[in-house]
Amino acid sequence: VFLLTAYVSIAAVVLICAYLLGNGIPTIREIGLGNFFGKTWKPSKDLYGIVPMIIGSIYVTAGANVIGVPIGLLTAIYMARFCPKWLYRVVKPAVDLMAGIPSIVYGFFGMVVIAPTVLSVAKFFGAGISSGATILSASILLGIMILPTIIGVSEAALRAVPNAYYEGAVAMGATHERAVFSVMLPAAKSGVLAGIVLGIGRAVGETMAVIMIAGNQTAMPTSLLKGVRTLTANIVLE
Repeated sequence: VFLLTAYVSIAAVVLICAYLLGNGIPTIREIGLGNFFGKTWKPSKDLYGIVPMIIGSIYVTAGANVIGVPIGLLTAIYMARFCPKWLYRVVKPAVDLMAGIPSIVYGFFGMVVIAPTVLSVAKFFGAGISSGATILSASILLGIMILPTIIGVSEAALRAVPNAYYEGAVAMGATHERAVFSVMLPAAKSGVLAGIVLGIGRAVGETMAVIMIAGNQTAMPTSLLKGVRTLTANIVLE
């Protein structure tokens, strides 16, 4: 039974890939490879360049990782090895609650809080922008959205490391901080990396929140303060 369920999971991934390739390749052949990987997206004029959306997706995802990964990893370390029990009983449910908030709610928060804040700060420093719906705003929002995934998986990985590793490091003269960062964290590396990869996956695949805050412009992004349209947003909007 376990083997069968494993094969079903693998088959689901294979079928999805086969479906995408089966429908995508004829389309690319029809419109032309150069057109498909062009820089202009105007379907009404038979221009289907997806490069701006690819670059936009990379920018937004990279920005989210720069913001979310360090905060998520350090939070996981704190919760696993530093957090007092009374505070953990508050922080842990709060992190779990973040994972259950719908994307549309995050998007609304981004519209009414993050985007206006980015606009105000940018104007304060002399940037000539008229809207806060930018790559930077989307990156901040996605950075917040991937936190529960990174924190949850990384904390579980850290707690799975045998406590004897920590005790051995302390017995050899390491401080608490050195034992955690030099022994426990490297021992949990595979689990921590899995959490980061899952967080990146969520950032790449997020759609609704990004549509609400990224600006949805199909031009090539030239600055963090420009609007952008990601690949997933383009699927929905088109």
